[in-house]
Amino acid sequence: MIIHNLLQFMIGLAGGLAVGAGFVAFLTVLGIIPRLIQLSKTRKYIRLFEGSVILGALFGTILSFEAIHFSMPKVFLIFWGLLHGVFVGMLAAALTEVLNVFPILTKRIGVESKLIWLLMALVLGKIFGSLFQWVFFVRI
Repeated sequence: MIIHNLLQFMIGLAGGLAVGAGFVAFLTVLGIIPRLIQLSKTRKYIRLFEGSVILGALFGTILSFEAIHFSMPKVFLIFWGLLHGVFVGMLAAALTEVLNVFPILTKRIGVESKLIWLLMALVLGKIFGSLFQWVFFVRI
């Protein structure tokens, strides 16, 4: 039994390290966080960004493994969905900005001066989509 538990521990630790390394590689190699800080002009909050990413990853891991249920009013659910939407929207916008997807696309279709509007539409769409999902489809 001890060997079985030790084996499970080692496999779980190795899997966690592999996923964590992949997540850090994703953020580091593509430069998502530094580009997000540069675009939002919030260099003075760099420690807050770092702490938020670490705490978010740890909290997400805990929620994945535990059967934690929240019961909260819709107002708090809207706020929770807003936070999810902001995260996904900003991450998607930063990723596409880093990969130069939208600048190339706007240049090809001839609407370069409207790039900021395209990015804001994407971000706001992700925010409102997350809010819609959290308010109407999640039953906690």
